[in-house]
Amino acid sequence: MERPIPAARPQSLMLTFLGNYVLRRDIAVFSGSFIEVFGNLGVGEHAIRSTLTRMVRRGLLARYREGRRMHFGLTARSERILLDGEARVWRRGAVNADWDGRWTVLSFSMPESWQRQRHDLRSRLLWAGFGPLGNGTWIAPARVDVGEVIAPGGEDRGLRGRVKVFHGTAEAPTDVAAMIGDAFDLDGLSSGYRAFLGRWDRPDPMPDAPDDLARFLWMMTEWLGLVRVDPRLPVEHLPPDWPALRAQEVLHELRGRYEAGARAIADRLIEYVPVACPAAAVPEPDGA
Repeated sequence: MERPIPAARPQSLMLTFLGNYVLRRDIAVFSGSFIEVFGNLGVGEHAIRSTLTRMVRRGLLARYREGRRMHFGLTARSERILLDGEARVWRRGAVNADWDGRWTVLSFSMPESWQRQRHDLRSRLLWAGFGPLGNGTWIAPARVDVGEVIAPGGEDRGLRGRVKVFHGTAEAPTDVAAMIGDAFDLDGLSSGYRAFLGRWDRPDPMPDAPDDLARFLWMMTEWLGLVRVDPRLPVEHLPPDWPALRAQEVLHELRGRYEAGARAIADRLIEYVPVACPAAAVPEPDGA
């Protein structure tokens, strides 16, 4: 194989699969179907069963028993994550070509003993598209509703009185391009998109993949990993050869090539049961 298959954690592949073939269907998928699908991607049965179990414990999957067979469906938490990923990929995209010049500026101050709270907040800020300017000040190139950042899932974690948020434009003598370079890892973002292009911007991407479902899941998992850490920086302040522009074109081209075949294969392999409500889920069965 000329280009290595992109490395992906089983949970990341699982979320891609769920977002494309389970989301909005109100179904729970038979564990054996996961094993068959991911076996074609080189993920072993033990790894899949372990992934399913971990995702249940993290509130990302619910278990449903039908006779001796175990099925897995989405939870409210996993639905939120999958809908967010869908919006980032197909509605927002990786290219911010219509920026209105507005920034969200957030600053926070916490006691030194709040190490875990500080770490968690920084992780959520990065997820929401913020970059650090230093001294507890973070910026995002859009108007961001920080409610979910401060209180994820509506849970008050004592941050409301310790966070200040402002919206507005940068004024002279601010060098916006330099500020972006200070707050965001442009080299890391660029390298990720160039690696994606190296694998997928070719006449025959992944020639050794077993089928279009494998290609589609690998491609979408790699792309989701990129856009989840991409703050969608304004194009006018990025290098003219910014690789996200071409990478997004390639994604859409290959979606048109793979999507129908991938869905047909998934429909053939997935065994499922309809689920009416989360109350039918099995809270903590013995195994996957």
